[in-house]
Amino acid sequence: MFKYTCLNPIAQVGLDKLSDQFEKTEDVNEAQAVLVRSASMHDMELSDNLLAVARAGAGVNNIPLDKCADKGIVVFNTPGANANGVKELVICGMLLAARDIAGGIKWVQENASDENIGKSMEKAKKQFAGTELKGKKLGVIGLGAIGVLVANVANRLGMDVYGVDPFLSVQNALNINRDVTVLKSYDELYSMCDYITIHVPYIPDTKGMLNAEAFEKMKDGVVILNYARDLLVNDADMKQALASGKVRKYVTDFPNADVMQMENVIATPHLGASTEESEDNCAVMAAEELTEFLENGNIINSVNYPKCDAGVCETAGRITVAHKNIPKMLNKFTNVFSDEGINIDHMTNKSRGDYSYCVFDIDSASTQEIADKIAAIDGVLRVRIVK
Repeated sequence: MFKYTCLNPIAQVGLDKLSDQFEKTEDVNEAQAVLVRSASMHDMELSDNLLAVARAGAGVNNIPLDKCADKGIVVFNTPGANANGVKELVICGMLLAARDIAGGIKWVQENASDENIGKSMEKAKKQFAGTELKGKKLGVIGLGAIGVLVANVANRLGMDVYGVDPFLSVQNALNINRDVTVLKSYDELYSMCDYITIHVPYIPDTKGMLNAEAFEKMKDGVVILNYARDLLVNDADMKQALASGKVRKYVTDFPNADVMQMENVIATPHLGASTEESEDNCAVMAAEELTEFLENGNIINSVNYPKCDAGVCETAGRITVAHKNIPKMLNKFTNVFSDEGINIDHMTNKSRGDYSYCVFDIDSASTQEIADKIAAIDGVLRVRIVK
């Protein structure tokens, strides 16, 4: 039996995916699995019982990834599960920037008591006139699950779409509409696009990447959309770019005290994935990831450990090992099995940065004695008997 806890409300459709091998607990210290959305885990004490954390969403800034990895705790996210919800809001953001829809709605509300509003609006509406998206050039920074959807739908709206992604996957490349042009450099994208939307993860290399140097390379009057992460944009540089007119509008899903003092900002309160469908999709994917890991020992969509899928165990026993990615570890593991006279029928080993993960399918039932001997090896972070 596996115990799990939820640090935020998780859609019931996802929790219903958990088998009868899962039991909910309110005590995080006794849980083997945690499901979380936005709650911060950085100041939490991580119990030795904790095996996995599943983030029902894409971003994992609220989870201490390295701390978890060092304790052999696998952290999952749900890439692509909320992609359509974010895509639709990005298109909405472009329309809000192109036409003063919000200003028009405000005018109607302010003049709701005007008996002659039908006539008054014909005179007033010119102040809310805008432009169309068709024929404009859109630059998409990051062609992952969301970026590809944005690029494709913008193309269907008649925009000329350009994308850049140094790490473009084969699958995402195949999903891009053939009329979307994939460029090799950000500078090329900056120089030609009327609208630029960013869809990259927040990592040291992307922190503040939209800054004064980037703005200088862009067209005058460009519209910037940020539905990815707050810190991808340098706020001080954005303030200057808006004041000078270099950036015409900044559309963001991440308002903060500085941004809300700037002119020509259109902000929404982190609504990107706030749809029933996105929340359901994220919950279902998170539950499926936890099930596959806890019941079979397989890792899919982890952000701190490598993907490692050995399928369903068809041998007498299965043991998994999370360990530091250092030389000769496999030799030490196999020596333990050999010394015990145990044959390894199948072995899967994957590495990612400083960490590695092994799945051993053996021809006899796993024992705690074997697990303890492997755990005693220097560099081993977690050993688990799956079967």
